[in-house]
Amino acid sequence: MEQSKDIYKKEYREVKIKTTAGELLKGRVNIGLKARVADLFTKTDEPFIVLSDVESGSGSKRVLFVNKNNIVWVEPEE
Repeated sequence: MEQSKDIYKKEYREVKIKTTAGELLKGRVNIGLKARVADLFTKTDEPFIVLSDVESGSGSKRVLFVNKNNIVWVEPEE
């Protein structure tokens, strides 16, 4: 069974995320085949987003799985 490579498309966007704990995270999210960063939050039922190349007060260049319930706001970078 061969799957299309389009299913796993990598399309990264820079974002800033503010958590309910007050931490500010800056990193990249893969929107894949979605049109916008907002689609990660409105068009999927997955409880976590993957944030890569994270810069925060506790280190940098990390990968974090962030629970959507712990996010106050997300700001896409241009």
